[in-house]
Amino acid sequence: MNRHRQSATGKHEQGLTYVEVLITTTLIAVTLIPAMEALKPAVQGMSIHEAQTVRHYALTAMLEEVLAKPFNELDTEAVTINNPNVASSLYSDLPGSSDRRLVYLSRYDADNADGNGNVFDGTDEGLLWVKVEIEAMSQSIEGLTSRYE
Repeated sequence: MNRHRQSATGKHEQGLTYVEVLITTTLIAVTLIPAMEALKPAVQGMSIHEAQTVRHYALTAMLEEVLAKPFNELDTEAVTINNPNVASSLYSDLPGSSDRRLVYLSRYDADNADGNGNVFDGTDEGLLWVKVEIEAMSQSIEGLTSRYE
């Protein structure tokens, strides 16, 4: 937008007029507002994603801790609870903990030998189902472990 003007003295002058500067500033301001509005969901989603990621790693860490326990110890707890919908007080975080992780254990009927389709009432003694979830949230992770590793 540089303009060459000839002044009264015959010299060429360069520069922008006040109107050109004003129009440019207005255009930038008008286009910047929608651009910032378009970025708002990304900024809001970033904190949600961060919280979900932290919880995922906490769940994975707890699952690995539980799976590192001796199979016989886990099996004894699963038989004691005898209900896949009841959390283990032995392996779950203490009540009142922030993002409390609950651990569920149950024997697992992988071969469906009884034919009823319920994987939690079989007699497979060498296979355990482990689930870790964040209390009052939908985030969870599951795994299986066996006596024969």
